[in-house]
Formats: sequence, C-alpha cells, structure tokens
Amino acid sequence: MTVHLTNPPRSSGSRVAGLGHYQPPTTLTNDDLVAMGVDTNDEWVQSRVGIAERRFAMDETMLDMAVAAASKAMANSGVSPTDVDLVILATCTGKQQVPGGAAELASRLGIDSPGAYDLNAACAGFVYALNAASNTVTSGQAHTVLVVGSEKLTDYVDLMDRGTGIIFADGAGAAVVTASDSVGIGPVVWGSDGDSAGAITTDAETATLRQEGQSVFRWATSKMGDVALQACAAAGLEPSQLAGFVPHQANLRIIDLIAKKLNAPNVVVARDIITSGNTSSASIPIALSKMLERGEIASGAPVLLVGFGAGLTYAGQVILAP
Repeated sequence: MTVHLTNPPRSSGSRVAGLGHYQPPTTLTNDDLVAMGVDTNDEWVQSRVGIAERRFAMDETMLDMAVAAASKAMANSGVSPTDVDLVILATCTGKQQVPGGAAELASRLGIDSPGAYDLNAACAGFVYALNAASNTVTSGQAHTVLVVGSEKLTDYVDLMDRGTGIIFADGAGAAVVTASDSVGIGPVVWGSDGDSAGAITTDAETATLRQEGQSVFRWATSKMGDVALQACAAAGLEPSQLAGFVPHQANLRIIDLIAKKLNAPNVVVARDIITSGNTSSASIPIALSKMLERGEIASGAPVLLVGFGAGLTYAGQVILAP
C-alpha cells in the first residue's frame, strides 16, 4: 500500500516585519580598559580594529538581553505573543549546554508552546537563523517566527588578552519573520571552512575565548567580498541597487575592505563596531535596527547582510527592510 502524506499550504514568500535591539547601559572606552590594566592604548585599538567603546552587561544575562530586544522587535512588527509559532535563538554564549535558551525566552515573552531551539553558528548565527526562519515560513510550517541574536561575550573573555579583551562586547538584536505574498528575504549563500575551525575557540578547561586574529582577518578579507557579491547575484540584484550593507561587526578594516569589493559607493554601510564592539550573532541585527531607527534605510529597500566567524562559518543574504 502506498501512503501519501500532505504538506501545509506554502507561502509565496517571507519578510522581516520588524526589528529591535538592546545594549546594556555600561560603556567602556579604550581608556577605561587601560585604567583597568589592559596592555593597550586608544590609538592602537582604533587603528587595528576601529573600536572606540563597547557595552558590557553587568548583572544582566544573555537571556535578559534577548528578552529586551525581542520585546522591541515584536512591538515594532505589531505581532503579539499569540502570533508567534517558532522562536530561534542564535547564540554561542549560553550558560549551559542543556537546556538551550529559546524555550525559556519564549516563556518569558508570554509565547505559549511555540517551537523553540538554539542555533550556534557564532558570528554568522543571525543570518543562519534568519534563513531557517524564512524557510520555515515559506514551507508553511510556521506563519510568524521570532529570531534573536544575543550574546554575553564578556562571560568568556579574558580582558587582559589583547587579542580578545579589547574586541568583544554584549548585546542583543531581534527580528520577526512572517509570511508574505512576495519575496522579502532572498536566497542565502553560505558555507564553512572547518579546516580552520581552530582559529576561534574556547579553552577546554577555562572556557575562555581565544582567537588567531591575523588568520581570521586574512580569511575574512579574502573570502567575504565574494560571498557578498554572490548573495547579491542570488537575489537578482547588482550591488549598486542596494540601499544598505550590514556585515558582521568584527573589525572596521574588514568591513571597509568588503564594502570596497562591492564597488557601490552610494550604499550605506553599517559601522556600528565603533561604539558597540564585536557582539557576535547580535552584531548584525543591532546595527540594522539602529540604521532603521535613524532613518538611514527606507522601508522596502534592499539590504545585504553578511555574517562570518567561528567555525569558520559564513552566510550572506539580501532582505527588504521592514
């Protein structure tokens, strides 16, 4: 006997309906780090990574920040907790392996019994999660998905390590993805380089984050420009048609070199790293949310997102701004 299963009705497309972000109130400048005993100075930090200041969470947890960012994204998109079918939490700084944080996040937001899971693709995590949400919506498995990138990297950073202590920070960003009659989230271009996975790791005994900065810099600057161009092509756009470019906020020099590869001088480029530092999976939604708040990108305009980091994983995707 042949059995035929049925699928739910598919959606023509998906879209980002709203964004939100949260950053903790404590700001540390480069001079503050020097006063704490870090072997560096403001000129050295700004010339190498472009960071002037960053946000550190004190008593707040990764989930506290996720709740704050998600609440804003839901309010900005006009959805209620009863509308959300699925919650995806992109993070690499959960406090324990089990349980993940997505189910608790949903509960704290008043979302009743949604699908919920964590996703760890480190700094590429938000784009990975956004693509997962889009695919879930277009396949008909959900109508409204909450995607959150949240990190408390300061739990895992040795401040005295110049390779990480000056770079990483805390924060959260979120997006609501819903069904749409047209395509508002383009195809993803993604991949990984597992042979170089050891370039960014946590120490097995202390869980302290370590990275080979020069190796990561060379990899990102040699690879991500092509990924950006491929993501534009996959969406059927020329780079000059973009309104905005929001790469992972890893290093200002990396951002500028990738932007140069696009050869689209009129595109607004996110450089949130200057005041926020590197917040891993949270960096893209934080930067994008701020650009929209400032009115730098119009609703419906195409924006290129490119995430890359530990793994080494990467992903590029064009979306239409909410």
